[in-house]
Amino acid sequence: MSGQKVIELVKVNKVYDMGAEVQVNALKDISLVIEKGEYVAIMGPSGSGKTTLMNILGCLDTPTSGLYLFDGVNVSDMNDNELAKIRNQGIGFVFQTFNLIPRSDALHNVELPLIYSGVPVAERKDRAKKTLEMVGLGERVHHKPNELSGGQRQRVAIARALINNPSIILADEPTGNLDSKTGDEIMLFLEELHKKGNTIILVTHEEYIAEHSRRIIRIRDGMIESDLPIEKNGKVKVHHDAEKAASSIGVKG
Repeated sequence: MSGQKVIELVKVNKVYDMGAEVQVNALKDISLVIEKGEYVAIMGPSGSGKTTLMNILGCLDTPTSGLYLFDGVNVSDMNDNELAKIRNQGIGFVFQTFNLIPRSDALHNVELPLIYSGVPVAERKDRAKKTLEMVGLGERVHHKPNELSGGQRQRVAIARALINNPSIILADEPTGNLDSKTGDEIMLFLEELHKKGNTIILVTHEEYIAEHSRRIIRIRDGMIESDLPIEKNGKVKVHHDAEKAASSIGVKG
């Protein structure tokens, strides 16, 4: 790894006020570091806080307390417009449901982040076309989502995620709506992106999907249960409890 921190969370908490003096502590003192070029999977059962953590990492939500540094910038207290800029330019999202505009072709779906960034028409169309070519869809640029297979739709979503050269790719259950063969193809493609130097954060509940990563962070009851580097064959190399994991990545609990 480069040693350059892309993400740093220090004692991050998230509390939801459910009314009638009822509060839910979704995240409890989460501290972790993700470096440039890492391939990290985040796992956890339903209700573990996994989705809450993903939303905070993706700047879709903000911590109740604690520090979140994204590329060295404190995003913990940013307003909605500032967070939207981070989401547009710093994070490439890949969702289980693809989140493509049904009536727009692949080219327009991929160029959307550039439209929001104010990139001129000719430049954004050229960049979108080249990015679609990169994901193997150069002959599908004018096809709408309903004219594409599930795997092709997910490749369009990946192209859209890559278009602004984000600091990280955040993939939420990227194979959840795909058959196993197509899912394997998407995971191989994410592996290729990682080899090219992209930082990937994969959120999944599937063990075999998580094993494509190089490190698995397990969340339970709003806390980091374990943080494990894994070997290329998918087997766990070492075991840390949550406190040792935090220590090993240079974050004081």
